[in-house]
Amino acid sequence: MERWRGKHALVTGASAGIGFAIAEGLARAGVNVIGCARNPSTLEELGEKLPPGSGKIFSVKTDLEKEEEISALFHEIQTKWGHVDILVNNAGGGKMGSLESQSTEDWQQIFQLNVLATSICTRETLKLLEKDGIEDGHIININSVAGHSNTALTIDGIGFYSGAKHMITAISKNLYTELAKKKSKIRVTSISPGIVSSRVVKQYKEALGENVKGTALDAVLLECKDISDAVLYVVGSPPHVVITELTIVPSGQIY
Repeated sequence: MERWRGKHALVTGASAGIGFAIAEGLARAGVNVIGCARNPSTLEELGEKLPPGSGKIFSVKTDLEKEEEISALFHEIQTKWGHVDILVNNAGGGKMGSLESQSTEDWQQIFQLNVLATSICTRETLKLLEKDGIEDGHIININSVAGHSNTALTIDGIGFYSGAKHMITAISKNLYTELAKKKSKIRVTSISPGIVSSRVVKQYKEALGENVKGTALDAVLLECKDISDAVLYVVGSPPHVVITELTIVPSGQIY
């Protein structure tokens, strides 16, 4: 991780859960973290609690469902820091509902947050890296095992979300190929966790109520720090090593 010390990372959805853990992990490793979220107050508190030698935390209030706010975010990045060396597309999630009854509004929200926001942030990050002549960098997409398998077999009501995450799998593979053809040194990694004890999962469990018993949610879960540790692992790997896909599941989870 030493080669990233003092450089800048953008973590989306960084105010809680997995994103917060990733922001903290990177900062403790000496990376300056720009955390964006709709309510970034927790990031400001984190910056005050980090030990000496940590990177700085910069919080930017951003609603990733609005492209104009993403544009404003990257304008601020360009003005203050020039570019980010690491992008962690973490923001995601969505409401539960069957494909036969879920609203179009819910689908639009899931697609906007999980697919479009990820794609726009990636595009804008690559533009700034190219502008500044930076040949090295790392794009990390926090995906899901739902992006590789039919998790509807074990969890009801996430069919459209699963479809959105399948798109992230395809986008990550295609981006890696595009950059490899250009002989770019920018790395692309898709990290696909199983079920993590996060805010979104807690919402799912509350929605299911008693029906959660016997499901994959009613078992041992990953912790947010487990995903943060995975990010540090892939970022900290030698420059010639590209971990294109990393799947992490809690012991016993079937996917």
